[in-house]
This record gives sequence, C-alpha cells and structure tokens, in this order.
Amino acid sequence: MTTSLARLVFPSLRWRSGSFAHERPTIDAALAAGVGGFIVFGGSREAVAELTRGVREQAGRRLLVGADLERGAAQQVEGLTECPTPAALGWLDDLDATHAAAIITAREARSVGITWAFAPVCDLDLEPRNPIVGTRSFGADPQRVGEHAAVWVRGCQEHGVLACAKHYPGHGRTTQDSHETLPRVHTPLAQLEAMDLVPFEHAIRAGVGAVMSAYVAYPAWDASGRAAAFSSTILHYLHDPLNFNGLVITDALIMAGATAAQSEAPATVGAVAAGCDTLLYPGNWQGVIQALDAAVGKEIAVARADDALGRVEAALSGWGMGDGGEGLTAADLAEHGAFVDGVADRVLHMVRGEPPAVRGAVRVSIVDDDVGGPYRVGPRDIFEKTLREAGVRLGNGEGGRGMRVVLVYSEPRSWKGRANLGARSLDALRRLMPGAKLVVLFGHPRLVGQIPGRAPVLCAWHGQPLMQRAAARWVLRMSDSRTVGPSD
Repeated sequence: MTTSLARLVFPSLRWRSGSFAHERPTIDAALAAGVGGFIVFGGSREAVAELTRGVREQAGRRLLVGADLERGAAQQVEGLTECPTPAALGWLDDLDATHAAAIITAREARSVGITWAFAPVCDLDLEPRNPIVGTRSFGADPQRVGEHAAVWVRGCQEHGVLACAKHYPGHGRTTQDSHETLPRVHTPLAQLEAMDLVPFEHAIRAGVGAVMSAYVAYPAWDASGRAAAFSSTILHYLHDPLNFNGLVITDALIMAGATAAQSEAPATVGAVAAGCDTLLYPGNWQGVIQALDAAVGKEIAVARADDALGRVEAALSGWGMGDGGEGLTAADLAEHGAFVDGVADRVLHMVRGEPPAVRGAVRVSIVDDDVGGPYRVGPRDIFEKTLREAGVRLGNGEGGRGMRVVLVYSEPRSWKGRANLGARSLDALRRLMPGAKLVVLFGHPRLVGQIPGRAPVLCAWHGQPLMQRAAARWVLRMSDSRTVGPSD
C-alpha cells in the first residue's frame, strides 16, 4: 500500500557564512516529513562530514546525500581535490585518466558522507551558442563522450557513490538555458538516437544508477511540447528500449524550465506521473509533498507511486548508508593532488600561435567574464601566487613593467544566458591586447575567436585553482624570469 511520497523529495542544504546552522529548521522538518535525503552545496570537509553524519543519525535510517561533482569533490567541498573539466578530459581522451578522476571523486565524496554524485554530464557539445553546457561536456563525438561517461560511471560506483547521467535526452543542442526558460530542440528522434542518446546508452550499459531528465522540450518526439522531465513518452524510452531500471530524477525544481508551464507543486505531480522517481531541490518542499500525496490515486496512479517509492528504496538500500567510506588520509589527498596536477599539465595546449619565450618580469591583467551574477566566483589570484612563490617578479597592474599576460576567465554560468564573452569583457580585451605577449584562456577553446590581436593563446579550460596552478607551471617552464630582473 502506498505511503507518503516524501521519500521522493530532496531539499537543498547550503553552506552560508561559514556554517550550515541556518538549515537546522529545514533539516528537522524535512526528516520528520520523511524525505529521501538532501542535496549539499558548499562547506568545508569537516563541516560536510559532520552534517551528513548528523542527518543520518537524526533520521535513524538511510539517506541519499547528493552533490554536483562534475569537477571532483572540491567543486562543493573545500579541502578536497579538484579534477579538470569534462571537456578537458574529453580533449585529452585518456580513458584511464577519466576513470581515475571518477575514483578520486567518489572516494573523497564518500569520505564526507556524500554518496550520490550528479555526474557525469552526457550532453554533447554540439551548439557553439549553448550557454550552459560548454566545458561541462566531454565533447561532440557521441561514441567518445559515451566511452568517457561509461568509465566515469564505473569508477564512481565501484567506489561507493551513486552516479547520475545527465541531462537526458541531451541538453547539447539548446541555445537557451533551462535555468532561465524552457528550451526547445526540434531535432527529429532518429537524429537524437544516432547522436544525443548514444552517451546515455553507454552510461546505462555501464550500470549507471540514476538518470537526470532535462527541462528541455523535444516537439518532434513529443508533440505536446512538454519538457522531458514531464513527458511520459520520452521517459518511457529510458525503460524501453534503453533498458534502464534505476532512478529517473528531475533537475533542480527551482529552475525556470521546471515551472514554465505550471507552478512547482503541480509540476512535480506531473513529473512523477510521467515517470520521474526523485524530485531535486524544490523551492517549497513541504508544498510539494502535500501535492504529491494528494495526487496519489488521481493524477498519479497508485502503481506509478509504488514504482517510484520502490526505486527510491532500492537506491537507499544500495547507496544510503554513508558510513562505509574509506578513511581519507593526508597521504591520500597528496596522491590525488599530484595525479590531477599531472592531468592538468597535460590538458593545457595552445589554441593560437606558438608558446612565447617568457623573460623578465610578468605583468598580469585579468578579464573576468564570470563576475556580475548572483554567485561568487572562485579565487583569481592563484596564478600570480604560484608564479610569485616560484620567484617570478610580477609587474604592477596594467601600467607596470614586464611581459603582459592576460588571463581570461569564462565558464558556463546559469545567469549569463550566453556562451560568448560579454560586451564588458570584449571592451577590456580591446584595451589590454596591444602589447600582450600571452593570453591564458580559462574557458572553452572556441572563445579564442573573440580574442583580438595575434598574441598566442593557451587554453586552460576553467578558472578553478587547479588550472590556474597548471597555467603558472606552464609559464615557469617557458621562463627564465626566476633569475632575470624586470624587463624594460
């Protein structure tokens, strides 16, 4: 007999002002209601471990605790290890490196009680105007993306963390961001089957335990125009012919694509009725639970409700313990760090010109396309700190002396609504490029087309500290500035 569908609901817990303390009312009420677990955003290694241990002890039952870990456990948890972006790993095309990155991610996530990774991204990087996929994708070739996704799934799940292939049936063709609206892809099903669905097939054959559905409509497949997360036609395809038997989940319900057709509570009812088993990050999780329970036997068939609950319980049984992780030592973290540093060095490559000889002082200028939105950017001083610690003399700002190196930061961010560099960034580049001897592009390599002039451009993929350090090491290999004074 169907009980409450609260198990299908996963509220968020966010690190704020150095603490999770403000989430205490949510934790208490959500656990009392019977939710299946939580999604964690941010936090230190110690704080996240304490949080996940505490919520499981308080619940007295298994919980799934998930997080977005596309670039390693440090994407959310301070003190753990960053991994290069999927795009960088796909460009390197070393399946062993991708597999190892997944193992590192899983071991470290599990050590702090996170047992569900919302990764790998299985979207294809097909559309240059796509504002939200870009470097989150392993690439454009369906077969190779599928192979990388499959080894990532195996590495993750073989080390105790449930993986999640996203965003089914593929977000790579959109020119809009589902955080902001409901994108539509008019590509025929036959073409989607030949390309976009291939990576998901690979992930499913690798045994992936969860698939995240997209807030993207595919009218040539489902003429109703519903987003995939609300389309029984598109979701049923996962089970037949793709033979997927795990969790089908929504993306974050706070996204505009989720509520483009109706408000959150009825939208979640529609998602479960269509075939979703798990509802992530609702804005009003209590209202969602009430709406789901009221809909059982009406909009949601009893058999569908029981099926969803059964799938969630199976996932909780397999991945919900959270206390079986291997102890992570300082030596383990050092080994992980050395490995990803080696991979980071390998993914750096020139996308324009030849490597310049670096002599004398280095004068760093920054063009940051990622500032201005609602979310903070990461540290932007790691590149300079790494050079300084190695003995490189740094010039003083734009008017200082030395070889000018321009750092360009641009990653997919939900508030941008664009894939290219913005007007402010382009204005800064026009001002800085005369006299520049090197550009380090912490973004997608195709952005090189927007960088004026003919200065050499080094692709470093993403502005994460991992890649800033790697870019600085690259400069050091080209430099004799540790022994030469400032240039004229």
